[in-house]
Amino acid sequence: MKRLSLLTLPLLIGLAACGKPQPPETERRPDPQASALRDAMSKDLKQAKAAGAATEEAAKAQKAALDAAEGANSQ
Repeated sequence: MKRLSLLTLPLLIGLAACGKPQPPETERRPDPQASALRDAMSKDLKQAKAAGAATEEAAKAQKAALDAAEGANSQ
């Protein structure tokens, strides 16, 4: 009988220490992570559009200069 109580006493103490499990945290939305990627991509896109516009303007200026030079040479 003494052995039985020596075995059950630690088991009862261990079970009493466990207690109730904590309820899970309420569900929350994850922090947005795609916005940083989207911002970086839109920045690069704006830079590419600006570079394209600058190239178009340079091409127009070069064509105008060539046309002016041809007009001056033909007279």
